[in-house]
Order: sequence, then structure tokens, then C-alpha cells
Amino acid sequence: MSSILTNTGSMVALQTLRGINSNLAKTQSDIATGKSVANAKDNAAIWAISKTMESDVKGFQAISGSLQLGQSTVSVARQAAESISDLLVKMKGRIVAGQEENIDADTIQKDVVALRGQIETIVGAAQFSGLNLIDNDANVNILSSLNRAPGGAVTSSSITVAGQDLSVGGYTAKAAFTGSTGASTTADVATFSLAAAGTADLIIADPTYAAGDSISVRIGEQAVSYKVTAADVAATSTAAIIAVNLKSAIDELGITGLTIGYDDSASGTLSFSQVGGTDRAVTAQFVNNGAGGLGALAGVNVASDPAGALGVIDGLIKTATDAAASFGSVQGRIDTQAEFVKGLTDALTAGIGSLVDADMEETSARLQALQVQQQLGIQALSIANQQPQNVLSLFR
Repeated sequence: MSSILTNTGSMVALQTLRGINSNLAKTQSDIATGKSVANAKDNAAIWAISKTMESDVKGFQAISGSLQLGQSTVSVARQAAESISDLLVKMKGRIVAGQEENIDADTIQKDVVALRGQIETIVGAAQFSGLNLIDNDANVNILSSLNRAPGGAVTSSSITVAGQDLSVGGYTAKAAFTGSTGASTTADVATFSLAAAGTADLIIADPTYAAGDSISVRIGEQAVSYKVTAADVAATSTAAIIAVNLKSAIDELGITGLTIGYDDSASGTLSFSQVGGTDRAVTAQFVNNGAGGLGALAGVNVASDPAGALGVIDGLIKTATDAAASFGSVQGRIDTQAEFVKGLTDALTAGIGSLVDADMEETSARLQALQVQQQLGIQALSIANQQPQNVLSLFR
């Protein structure tokens, strides 16, 4: 049946053409944006996932900047600590030479003072972007990662860089030792050589200590220390408390053949006794509260106390080398994390692309097919629109 009121063929052709035009518009949008999911309307779930991943990528890009800043800061501190260690080794050479009786100790002391001044210069200059890691012992946190929990909650994590105080200033001598048997003793340093089968006493005096003052004892290559607390200062004998704690720390070292005796009746006296083994150099050093990590350098004087200077310098070298090693370790960790974050950022970016990017080869082929379909659809609609004209022939 033919009708001039309802052209079913035209309706079908028009509906088909609309579908083709809609697909063609979507394909052209894919080509223009390069994305198959350009907005939430295209695919709400995929779009939401991609946006979350994009926010993570932006976060990790910011973390990369934080890690680069951390790398530079720690690198400066490590190089400074290594330079200070080298200067201290050079200073030790001067101090060893000063042990000779026929050497001009005053001239050597001038060299020691000059080297100390160079160390102070390095400490003051070893900063990056205003942060100096070797001029205080405060910890610094470097943002290193973002952690997204299954529920979507995001937390950050950091790499902690321990500050290493290698400053020299703030040192004040105090009469912390007295009358140690067989020891070379000044106000703040006591040194002696403990024979393979010998004894010696280290007598800790009881001046007016302040909370934060510390005394360290180095036996050969090993060292222990004790820091005075406010409660210790308020006690009857601070020296006795220091001695007891140092004895406990030395006992924990487990040095073969070495025993440390302490008698309550001789407050502050540590009795060293060695059976077998080898000769060991023993050095005790006082450092006041507020002094820098290398504060004991201020008390090194080859002219007045060559033995004491020699005993102190080894401990200071270890302080500087330990600081350099600590910075080297954390710098390696930061470098590893920085490489990981770069790789993770690339992986996330590729993942986003696989979700939302258009396949341009497929899109190009689809565009050509749709253009042909559009032309055929227009032709079909044109043919369908001509059908009512055929009804006129019935009335001729």
C-alpha cells in the first residue's frame, strides 16, 4: 500500500542516517581529541578511573621534584662530610708529628688551627636551598611516595635524613677528669695506653655538670658515651652516675680480655684491667651541652697536650666518617626511589592512555566506512522521499 501521509521507507532511511551521523560525530571527536573517552558521557566508569590515575601522576611528578631537591641537599652534605674527614686525617698527621720532642709544637698548632678554620668554613657553606644538614642534628623528611589504599584513602611517605652535627663552635672546657693513674689528663681529656696485661684508672671528676653535657670513652676503635640528664645533675654525685653508665656501655662491647671495675667507695673511678690481647689506647673526652659535633676540636692543643690531642682526633675522624657514610647511604636510597617514581609515573601514564586514548588506525578506518555509509544513507533517504511522487502516476 502506498500512502502520501506516512512514508515508512523515508522514516527508516532517516533513522539509519541519524545513527550513522551520530557514530560519525563520535569518530570525528575521537580524532579531534585523540581520546575514545574524552568525558564522563563517553564512559563514566573509565573516565572516573582515568581521572584518579591522572591525579596520582600529578602527585608523583611533584614527588619527583621533592626527591631531586633531596638528592642535591644530601649530596652537598655528603661531599662536605667527606672533605671534613679528609681535613681531620691531615690534622692527625700534624698531631702525630707533634708527639716528637724535638718538633716545634707551636708551629704545628698553628697548622691545626688553620685546618680547624677550614673545617668551620666548610660547615658554614654546606647548604643547599637554605638547608644545612651538617650544622645541626635535626632530622629532615623528604617526601618520597603516595600510597593509595584499596578504599581510596591516600597517604604520603617520606625518607628521613638524620642531620649530622659537624659544627665546631660552642665548646667550653670543663674539669671532667682528675688524677687518672698512668693517664695524661687535662681539664676535658684523659688518655692512657692500656698494656696487654696491665691496669689503669680513669677518674671522672664531679664539677658542675649541665644537662646535655656528655663524656665519651674510646677504647681502640670502639667508643661509648653517656649524656648527662637533668635528673643526673640533681643527684648527689653526677660523676658516679656517669661512671656506672659508662661501665655498663663498655661491658656491652664485649672486648676480649678487658674488665672494668667500679667501687662505690671510689665515686667516679673506673678501673681498667686487661689480660692478654694487645695494647690499647684509651681516651676519655668531655663535651659540653651546646657544643657542635666536632666541638672537641676547640680543645685540641698540640703544644700543651700532644697526647690528649692525639687521643681526641681519632674520635673526631670517626664522627666525620660516620656522618659521610650516613649521608651516602640515604643518598643511595633517594636515588633508588627517584628512579622508581619515574618508572611508576611512566607506567601510570601508559595505563591512562590504554584506557582513554583512541586507536587512530582503527578510528581512521571507521571514519572512512562511516563516510561511505553516510553517502549511502543520504542516497537511500533520497530514494525513499521520491516514493510519494509515484502516486501521481495513478491519477493521470
